[in-house]
Amino acid sequence: MTKAFSMKEIAWQAGIGLASVDRVLHDRPGVSPAMRRRVAQACLELERQHQQVGLKGRRFLIDLVMEAPSRFSRMVRDTLAVAVQRVSPVVFRVREHLAETMALPELIAVLDTIGRRGSQGVLLKAPDVPAVTEAVARLQARGIPVVTLVTDLREAPRRAYVGLDNHRAGQTAAYLTDQWLGPSALEDVPTDVLVSSSGPHFQGEGERIAAFIQALGCSRPASRAHVMDTGHGLHAPTREAVGQLLACCPTITAVYSVGGANAAILAAFEAAGRPCRVFIGHDLDDDNLALLRARRLSAVLHHDLHHDLHLACLLLMQAHCVAHTLSMPTRSNVEVITPFNVPAHRPPGVGFNPP
Repeated sequence: MTKAFSMKEIAWQAGIGLASVDRVLHDRPGVSPAMRRRVAQACLELERQHQQVGLKGRRFLIDLVMEAPSRFSRMVRDTLAVAVQRVSPVVFRVREHLAETMALPELIAVLDTIGRRGSQGVLLKAPDVPAVTEAVARLQARGIPVVTLVTDLREAPRRAYVGLDNHRAGQTAAYLTDQWLGPSALEDVPTDVLVSSSGPHFQGEGERIAAFIQALGCSRPASRAHVMDTGHGLHAPTREAVGQLLACCPTITAVYSVGGANAAILAAFEAAGRPCRVFIGHDLDDDNLALLRARRLSAVLHHDLHHDLHLACLLLMQAHCVAHTLSMPTRSNVEVITPFNVPAHRPPGVGFNPP
């Protein structure tokens, strides 16, 4: 893998010195496991970017930092690989820092290391907590623009937020749930809704949930939303948490899944012998696409991730005075996807059709 790239390229991609790369490649002593992983990751990133070799222009090295389930981070990574080829006169190279769960000190260390190494920009999906806000402020003070993806940081001095209009998404989910459950006056007992989140500190998910609860309360005041935020969007902990909640709440017969792991939620319903009358999910990843086509999801709320990441690249270019001021909105509108209107010509591993 490394024969195609010079040590200088690998060092630049990894953000480390030539001497460190030389020690790793020649298997010399005194190299930490973390350093070996960083060099291996840099080589993988260079392999994926190899198709850009023929492109000419100013080179931007940017960092993609995400705490998210791998099914979603892979989708973002693959979509970003397409988006960076649509911009000029800049050639983007991407360093990836992806984890399904990341302890807060580890996340702060990643952001501070980026600040010390240098970067032309950071695309960030992270929890909205003060320590992250402070780390973003340090990056901005170093002249490294930060664009938040999918979920925003309310107090952080980030360059911009790009992603779904989460408030409208929550309202849309409540509307669909109410319509498909039918008139509440015909029910003998209230129909409650499980609202599943990947955690309590992601601002975008919190905005969706708040809008959903408010809208559902207006249309179905007898129904209650039971918010579960302990599964981290991962299969095993989500299945266990949903199973425990179903055992305590016999009136839950609908789901609004904000944080994913939808196969786990359905498995918990099946294990409990309970029907799920309405199931609204988010993001058209491979797992959700299969569940939607099998009619196990009622609908998936979708937004144009290609547009979001293309816009994020343009915003980073604008921060470095390489692009004109943008007038397009940074919040994507929500689309309702059923088994009958799945976007055509879906690239492998990517949840959205390029515009």
